[in-house]
Amino acid sequence: MRAICDDAVYVQHMLDFESALARAEAAVGLIPASAVKPIAHACRAEAIDLDALANAAVPAGNLAIPLVKMLTAEVAKSDKAAAGYVHWGATSQDVIDNAIMLGLRAAIDALLLDLDRAIAGFAKLARAHRNTAMVARTWLQHALPMPFGLKVAEYASALHRSKLRLKRLRSEGLALQFGGAAGTLAALGDKGLAVAAQLAKELDLPLPDAPWHSHRDRLAEAAAMFGILTGSCGKIARDVSLMMQTDTAEAFEPAGAGRGGSSTMPHKRNPVAAASALAAATMAPNLVATIFATQVHDHERSAGPWHAEWPTLPTLILITSGALAAIVDMAEGLEVDTERMRKNLDATHGLIMAEAVAMKLAESVGKSEAHHIVEHASRAAIQNKQHLRDVLAADARVTAHLNSDTLAALFDPQNYQGASQAMIDRLLASLTA
Repeated sequence: MRAICDDAVYVQHMLDFESALARAEAAVGLIPASAVKPIAHACRAEAIDLDALANAAVPAGNLAIPLVKMLTAEVAKSDKAAAGYVHWGATSQDVIDNAIMLGLRAAIDALLLDLDRAIAGFAKLARAHRNTAMVARTWLQHALPMPFGLKVAEYASALHRSKLRLKRLRSEGLALQFGGAAGTLAALGDKGLAVAAQLAKELDLPLPDAPWHSHRDRLAEAAAMFGILTGSCGKIARDVSLMMQTDTAEAFEPAGAGRGGSSTMPHKRNPVAAASALAAATMAPNLVATIFATQVHDHERSAGPWHAEWPTLPTLILITSGALAAIVDMAEGLEVDTERMRKNLDATHGLIMAEAVAMKLAESVGKSEAHHIVEHASRAAIQNKQHLRDVLAADARVTAHLNSDTLAALFDPQNYQGASQAMIDRLLASLTA
């Protein structure tokens, strides 16, 4: 992703637009066919002095103005006549916005590759641990037993939804930007729309009905999708960092030399990938908000909001990529301690199965009375440091309806999964959509 967001690559995308523009205009007879080859030959980022371009962009107001001047001079070295047709009828925003579109397409493709890896990794874990019981936690407290496989299947599903969003964005949300000075293509006479159609083919970008210079909803949609993906990565990272806590110790990021250590404490194994994803998830919403704010343009071309997009969007893309890379690392190398998961299930001495007992007892005495009985037993178990099963076995109100075998079965976490196994199947099946 750093290569995709590299300055030279961005400049090359701008030059790719200029080369495609020349081909499109020659194809409809707007400029001489002889101008195409000299222009295309000069459209190489390595021929551009990036430092000089950056310095010239400050007084010019954008990168496109000095870049077109540099390109024109480069074309003139081999063909002065062709140099006169560089950037014919286009405007600076056409150059920059199409470079953004080409960069977004490449960024989406890179994210999709990592998404496939992360989804496959979590799906594999889901299949391997569909019968591994662990503590489900609500409000950071022990709640009920659940299969670890369900937890990671939900991770895979959330990432898969982002994959579908990004694929839809790639096919429908990106679009050619070509409108000339004010979005009317007036400089191209009656051939403006023909050039636009040919240019869209050259760049392999969808052709919109009209230019969108000051309507930035496409970029806002892209930013929202990046923010959602980064948030999903942050949720997974939060879970992993909590499972890595010493007092929990149920799952761990992959270990490695020099990874997750401390400068002073030799025993530490810190959740470094999770920390990266969480940092990204903390930063992304504000970057998304900036792109949202840049939608407020004035009239047909705007000063200010457009400029704010330039540093913000690649930063958001890099943040998203970094978060996802951390999640791929976890998905493909997560170390799961099933024995510790079982030990944690037993940590509350049967309290985690209180709902199971209450629901079974409710079949005989009603929900309210069953809840009252089990709640009273739970408090007694805590106060007397007893297992909840022993307290219930000594309560005639319970034993009158639940025999010892039934009571024992109610304290097996594997017997209280509800629809978990069906949910795992459905989640895994959805990943092929």
